[in-house]
Amino acid sequence: MFCVAPPELETKMNITKGGLVLFSANSNSSCMELSKKIAERLGVELGKVQVYQEPNRETRVQIQESVRGKDVFIIQTVSKDVNTTIMELLIMVYACKTSCAKSIIGVIPYFPYSKQCKMRKRGSIVSKLLASMMCKAGLTHLITMDLHQKEIQGFFNIPVDNLRASPFLLQYIQEEIPDYRNAVIVAKSPASAKRAQSFAERLRLGIAVIHGEAQDAESDLVDGRHSPPMLRNVAAIHPSLEIPMLIPKEKPPITVVGDVGGRIAIIVDDIIDDVDSFLAAAETLKERGAYKIFVMATHGLLSSDAPRLIEESAIDEVVVTNTIPHEIQKLQCPKIKTVDISMILSEAIRRIHNGESMSYLFRNIGLDD
Repeated sequence: MFCVAPPELETKMNITKGGLVLFSANSNSSCMELSKKIAERLGVELGKVQVYQEPNRETRVQIQESVRGKDVFIIQTVSKDVNTTIMELLIMVYACKTSCAKSIIGVIPYFPYSKQCKMRKRGSIVSKLLASMMCKAGLTHLITMDLHQKEIQGFFNIPVDNLRASPFLLQYIQEEIPDYRNAVIVAKSPASAKRAQSFAERLRLGIAVIHGEAQDAESDLVDGRHSPPMLRNVAAIHPSLEIPMLIPKEKPPITVVGDVGGRIAIIVDDIIDDVDSFLAAAETLKERGAYKIFVMATHGLLSSDAPRLIEESAIDEVVVTNTIPHEIQKLQCPKIKTVDISMILSEAIRRIHNGESMSYLFRNIGLDD
């Protein structure tokens, strides 16, 4: 793990008032490592609770200590079974609510279903549904990290603190990549350009953007909305009305905007899950002369065959935080490195519990970060 505590945080970390209870909502023991690190930093023990699956796959939660009148912080890291993870959280929040907890704060470093935050044809905005469920269950505050879209905060009617992992990743670049001054920050698509620009400006480095890569064509799929009107309805359309249509998109050839020849390429993004786009970007950067390729991301889902594909690829190192447990993936692929972010989560918990300002944790963060 890579983590160095600033002195101002180190002196405050173990100072908390009474009345704080810290729970881990995971039934999966591999998902409890982050909770244990946070509890250790706060100088408290994890609360006593049983979370398990019945033989019929129902989730059962039994809180084994009093939470009446206390600030309850529920830490939930997302496992491979994301839907079970959500039910564990909702049931525990509701159990604390009915046990008369003073406040119930969810600590969810990776917010599940965050990619489903926009309307897609006849789909639904699932992250809005999930936000409503959490609020209805009794959540009074949410601590999360690097939401896929910052606008997700607006789905909640409770306070949301969207912390940033970029200071830890920037520190890793400066201390663990010896020749980082000869690096260029790369956005693997124009959509990632703002994040890449933020990293580049803070490190005083150049930026490159890959344009024309293969992207999800889900928004371009043909469905019933594009179907021509049935013959019997043609008469209903006014003969003089001609609705203009958008010109169909055509992907341009892959190009790299910016110079990466003879440089270290550092690809930055918020989530690394399906690695195909990262592998394609790495191959393109190698062809353009980059001699070393790093991938930096906050949330390392690394689903399916991602570890094997990374190990066989041109990528030299993948650096992710421990918002999601990935110890098994690290055993499969030594290229995967972890940055510990338990420090900032524990400090956020301490400040909320003690009624202190959170602005210290958002210093130098702009609207585009």
